[in-house]
Amino acid sequence: MAGRRTRSDILNGAYEWYASRAMITAESRRGQRFASFGQGSIIGFPPVALYGEQAIHIGANTLLGPGLSLSAGMVPGQELLSTEIVRIGDRCMIGRHSSIVAHFDIVIEDDVFFGPNVYVTDQNHSTSNLALPIGKQSQSEKPVRIGKGSWLGTNVVVLPGVTIGEHTAVGAGSVVTADLPPFVTAVGSPARVIAEHDQP
Repeated sequence: MAGRRTRSDILNGAYEWYASRAMITAESRRGQRFASFGQGSIIGFPPVALYGEQAIHIGANTLLGPGLSLSAGMVPGQELLSTEIVRIGDRCMIGRHSSIVAHFDIVIEDDVFFGPNVYVTDQNHSTSNLALPIGKQSQSEKPVRIGKGSWLGTNVVVLPGVTIGEHTAVGAGSVVTADLPPFVTAVGSPARVIAEHDQP
């Protein structure tokens, strides 16, 4: 009835209250585990997987949406070879349920926006040993860089060894298997350039 709070209203209000206080910030205990965590940045509640924080750098005023998977290394507690495995710049927006899975080196420069469910990794599996399950084989890690001001649409996948140039748009559902130049729009699987834009 109008004017009365239902049980659903109460539960939703309680969840919103809890989620707003469970977000990870620079001041939170969890935020202080990171190599750096910029002022004004937030990781939404709940993250799905979050480990290797000591090798993850997050810039200022960056929003990482709920349902995030963000990892440095293969498993929690792993001894890492570097203190800079993931670097996310200032004023980025990482869409809900996105995954950034780094074993070696992923750089996301300033002002990069992701839609929901974007997947970025610097490591992949191998099929060369027929005596082993594919999931137990790995290829050498290759660094990934996403240039400043770029946009990755919903469900984009970025594979190891890729550099995406600045101010580049990647259409929803695309799979980026090779470098993309700056100031272009690319779509498809594998992603191909369909438009070039005038550089400032």
